[in-house]
Amino acid sequence: MNILHISAECYPAAKVGGLADVVGALPKYQNQQGSKSQVIMPFYDNPFTESNEFETVFTNIIQLGTLPFEATILSLKDNTLGFDLFFVDIPELLFKSYVYSIDDTDRFLAFQIAVLDWVLQADVLPQIIHCHDHHTGLIPFMLSHSKKYARLKRISSVFTIHNAQYQGWFAHQNVGLIPEFPLSLFGLLDWDNCINPLATAIKCAWHVTTVSPSYMEELKVAANGLESLIRSERDKCSGILNGIDSSVWDPKTDTYLSHNYSEKTVESGKAESKKWLCDEFNLKQDQALVVFIGRLVGEKGADLFPEVFDLALKNAKISILLLGSGNETVEKELTELKENHVGVYNAYIGYDESLSHKMYAGADFLLMPSRVEPCGLNQMYSLRYGTIPVVSSVGGLKDTVVDIDNDGFGICHENITVDEIVNAIERAAALYAKTKEFNKIRQYIMRIDHSWGESAKQYINLYKTLIKKS
Repeated sequence: MNILHISAECYPAAKVGGLADVVGALPKYQNQQGSKSQVIMPFYDNPFTESNEFETVFTNIIQLGTLPFEATILSLKDNTLGFDLFFVDIPELLFKSYVYSIDDTDRFLAFQIAVLDWVLQADVLPQIIHCHDHHTGLIPFMLSHSKKYARLKRISSVFTIHNAQYQGWFAHQNVGLIPEFPLSLFGLLDWDNCINPLATAIKCAWHVTTVSPSYMEELKVAANGLESLIRSERDKCSGILNGIDSSVWDPKTDTYLSHNYSEKTVESGKAESKKWLCDEFNLKQDQALVVFIGRLVGEKGADLFPEVFDLALKNAKISILLLGSGNETVEKELTELKENHVGVYNAYIGYDESLSHKMYAGADFLLMPSRVEPCGLNQMYSLRYGTIPVVSSVGGLKDTVVDIDNDGFGICHENITVDEIVNAIERAAALYAKTKEFNKIRQYIMRIDHSWGESAKQYINLYKTLIKKS
């Protein structure tokens, strides 16, 4: 089975969030199960492209409306990723130090057109084109309705919604940027008086998935304006829980850690990692260490963090360490908070992949009080590293974390309020004090399997049903 994944991100080539981790792992696991799964993404100006070598496989002039752009398809040489990785190089539009910007309409439209132009000239066509998030949302429409791509019409398309809050909206007046199609089909592009790539993908893809079953159900009632569309298309929609790459996220072999450990050595291994964190960030080692790793945005509940942290540090015997960036006001408040809680609180504003691994290993608890969490990978990483998740009961968090009061292994709260988050942190501190129970849970959660194997199998089974219809 030939599968082509199309995405704006793919770890390790470019990562902003969990999308990169998914696209960097799912194809590898699909290949391990006998498929030929490949990935194509934009060619950015970043450390990955600077430090690797590439070879040209196709060059073309694409048309973005009336403007021509040279587009080159590159493949990664000396590839050890477990899947073929291709890049679209359009220097004027894509070769930037960033992945996303304020107005990405031209950039990602050109990317999608270049991908389909490349596929169009291939001797062997993919059987499945799997598109990820709105940056690839017009591909299902163009496959089915742009005259230029008539040869590709029978390729089955799958579209995965990683986060429905971002939809790629742009004005009707830019419709001429899309390769020619019958104007009678303009309604497939329109949603709420603009062109909406996410809505278009939901309408036009052969099948639509989300990254967890609970998130699919939530989208029927809260999808940033697309609720009625998702309900109307529900028969072709399903939720498949993301997995994690257990070869990358494994405390036994993680090269970022100075002290590796297994479930049998979790106490000593995590103690060494915790000591490193506490020494590095001036935190007390003899009390529960709660960490947050992620974007400082409203979806993650980050606007509440300054008040939550201030109250929790006063009320409970804990330390807090944060790694993240986002809203500048929140960043400033979290930085200023250091002055009032020396020795029990610190924050690293920014992102550091190595530090994130060390934090999963050294923390006792991971905080994720998300308002929206389509799947969430951080809680799965934390489980793998024996770090107990403290989470809101939404989306994928609801599907992967069971509260200790319900014979589970995590700490859950229903509402995203200061009081409920502080109460959840206080429950974590109380659990930490019960040493025997705490250590038993840490050993248990390290055995939970959230690797991509089962999820990859579910996707392959879905692909097979679509291919039969083609």
